[in-house]
Amino acid sequence: MDRTRMLELSHRMLAAWNTQEVDRVLACYTEDVEYRDPSTRGVVHGAAALRRYLTKLFGRWEMRWVLREAHLFADGEGCNVLWRATFRRPDDDATVEIEGMDFVAMRGERIRRNEVSFDRAALAPLLGSASSQ
Repeated sequence: MDRTRMLELSHRMLAAWNTQEVDRVLACYTEDVEYRDPSTRGVVHGAAALRRYLTKLFGRWEMRWVLREAHLFADGEGCNVLWRATFRRPDDDATVEIEGMDFVAMRGERIRRNEVSFDRAALAPLLGSASSQ
């Protein structure tokens, strides 16, 4: 994969995440995906497990991502993506803006491994006594 194609895929995948449609997001991942973010408490293995996680996540949060930077790996098989996102609870108008990074390993044009990093403490103003997961 070259830089131009990687940027196209990055924008397509963030657009899918911005819809918060589980099937559209899952279409970006391989069946044997390994996914991790600060809320998963470990690796989510496989598309079926990722479906369950995304269904809960999208029911509890409204999120919107914007690409800041993307850096292609030397082997062309993935990238690091820097992003900015807004998070909001569906029943509240308050929002927080967070910056984070994804490590993305590809197989063809689908993600086989995705590790998301951001400071989960930044969500605290939106959590109150509620749990995010």
